[in-house]
Amino acid sequence: MTHPRLWRRLKTPQRPLFRMPHLVEERHFVELCTRCDACVEACETGVIVRGDGGFPELDFQRAECSFCEACNTACPEPLFLPKSVAPWPYRARLGESCLPLSGIECRSCADACEAQAIRFTPTAGAALPTLTEDCTGCGACLPRCPGQALTLHPKGEAQ
Repeated sequence: MTHPRLWRRLKTPQRPLFRMPHLVEERHFVELCTRCDACVEACETGVIVRGDGGFPELDFQRAECSFCEACNTACPEPLFLPKSVAPWPYRARLGESCLPLSGIECRSCADACEAQAIRFTPTAGAALPTLTEDCTGCGACLPRCPGQALTLHPKGEAQ
């Protein structure tokens, strides 16, 4: 007989796992990270939290990543790539639950975007958002969206 909680767990969609910018490949990270929490304590915005198995991960519902590199500086292990490497490939993506797409005026995401990567084009109804190449993937827009229409995806990934 199967346990009913097992099926609930299997049906629950997994949220994407985001680690710190400039990090080595996941398999090397898991192998070398001592789970000391130095990065969690050093994070200026509080976006780094202790995740599954005690490994650090980013929680964009708490804050955004400012790319300050305090996690890199605080880490006693060789887990970070040189700063010359792009911090990560993630960019924001707009989904169908975006309020302006339904004619409801909203600019919460743009208000949160320091890089000004979210622009609005006037229309006869609500102004429509456009995500530009200036997006850093910092995650500041994610918790601000009342329609939860924004997600982070690898740049260039098919929609």
